[in-house]
Amino acid sequence: MNLIGAALLFLIALLFALAGVTRAGVWLIERRSPPAGEFAEINGARIHYAHIPAPAGADLPPVVFIHGASANLKDQMLPLQPLLEGRAEMLFLDRPGLGWSRRGNNETLAAQADTIAGLMDRLGIEKAIVVAHSFGGAITTAFARQHPEKTLGLIFLAPATHPWPGGATAWYYRLTATPLIGWLFSETLAYPAGMLRIGDATACVFSPNTLPDFYLQNASIPLVLRPSAFRANARDVAQLYDYVRAASPAYREIKAPTVVISGDRDKVVYATIHSVGLERDIPGAELVWVRNLGHKPDWIAPDLVVGAIEKVAGAPVDLQAMARTVEGRIAGDAYNDGKCPDIKVPDAELAPT
Repeated sequence: MNLIGAALLFLIALLFALAGVTRAGVWLIERRSPPAGEFAEINGARIHYAHIPAPAGADLPPVVFIHGASANLKDQMLPLQPLLEGRAEMLFLDRPGLGWSRRGNNETLAAQADTIAGLMDRLGIEKAIVVAHSFGGAITTAFARQHPEKTLGLIFLAPATHPWPGGATAWYYRLTATPLIGWLFSETLAYPAGMLRIGDATACVFSPNTLPDFYLQNASIPLVLRPSAFRANARDVAQLYDYVRAASPAYREIKAPTVVISGDRDKVVYATIHSVGLERDIPGAELVWVRNLGHKPDWIAPDLVVGAIEKVAGAPVDLQAMARTVEGRIAGDAYNDGKCPDIKVPDAELAPT
């Protein structure tokens, strides 16, 4: 056997070994993170959701939560459900292809918005305040434009909603979204490489604020490393730039009361592009800017998020004063400073023409 043949056999054996490691890892992840809710067939997809009906005497309207990339319904449910329990009907869902939801016919952000509206119809939720984190913000803009009759108000948390100079995303999203090569990568390398990196990557999502104890396990974040979820997540992120570039000029059509909560130390999205852009483009939107806050207002400032829900529902809440209280609480946070550099807006000349 020549050297080339031996190398080829070694590569094939390595790929099979990595595929076996991935299958074992998927089994372990799913055992540790079983479904937390119920399932419904909506628009060709089996959607996993947790529905908390409104109790007697609820003082807030229904609230629907849309999570970001690489996440699932637990990412918002764990910090926010306890603060809203007994006050509102709540709907948390795994976006199509993520968590325990199947992808179905939901390859576009517009289709995912329609699926969320369909699930609301199934559960008898006529109109709701929508609370969206990060990538979920883009889907929420589609929801608000396509289903204004269902949109009582909007809360954007560290959103991704506008075109950014260059339009770049992480290399592994682009690779995984590539036909065939992406399938091979997700079935062999994504799980072992992801497990090596997931702790540091998550720490940077929270930085400079402290990563909550057992966040990865409790929020079932490793579910995204399963091959089908990894591919769905990558296809979502890969299409984000084209969607927001086409959709953002029409945000002025959104009429629902809107609050945007963002931090000046966000290390994931360009807050000065996305959050400032929403304040500019959605009539009457209020931007709540929090100093020393990273990418996770839902976990670090859940009280501020609840205050935003109350304000959108009509209560006279001073969100700017609440933000100053949060700032006092997190002023000394310096978690992973230096290891997770602040992102800077790219030079304008990098923007595509």
